[in-house]
Amino acid sequence: MLSADDHKRIDAAIHAVEQRTSGDIYCIVAHEASNYREVPLAWGMTIALLLLPLAFVAGVSPVALTETVEGWRIAQAAFQSHELVLALSLYTLAQALLFAATTLTVSVPAIRRLVTPHFLKRHRVLNLARQHFVSTGLHLGPNMPHVLIFLAVMERRVEVLADAGVHRMAGEMPWNEASAAIATAMRGGDPTSGIVRAIEIAGAPLIEHFPATRPEQAQGMAEI
Repeated sequence: MLSADDHKRIDAAIHAVEQRTSGDIYCIVAHEASNYREVPLAWGMTIALLLLPLAFVAGVSPVALTETVEGWRIAQAAFQSHELVLALSLYTLAQALLFAATTLTVSVPAIRRLVTPHFLKRHRVLNLARQHFVSTGLHLGPNMPHVLIFLAVMERRVEVLADAGVHRMAGEMPWNEASAAIATAMRGGDPTSGIVRAIEIAGAPLIEHFPATRPEQAQGMAEI
């Protein structure tokens, strides 16, 4: 994902900001925000429940299910219940096969990522970013705000979260610009440059509103 040199560049950018502010800035790069285990199951159930009824609506006769197995249509009234049970059994079997085939297919990571809804990706990335934001701020005092830059590579999403105090003073613009810097760099194939630029942008409000008050600032973090 990121090379050793990339880590050094990110660490250096964080250190440069934290030397000039009493706050902290964190950068976390996650390969993927979630395994989305429910997505293959959801697609499997959807296809299994909808495909056969839609096929019947399109003109496929349910009788064809029994004819496929027995080779001829049972016309006698005495055998109608047998025909119905057979048709329902074949219908259930077809649904089970569709569910299994669809679930296994969508479980392939490349396919799963393609068919996972964007709103679900956005929700998972934001939730994970918020969890990291809370955990990284647990050790900080009331006058030590922090900013988290969270990047989910597979979802290609960026979340920049800031402490309430610095967010109130800086507004929305710095965080939007930081996110845009990473998104632009990712499209250009150099995410590290975007991360470094985002650290500079997100660190500017910390430096302006919460300047350094101690001789030496804590080292920043770059977690992968």
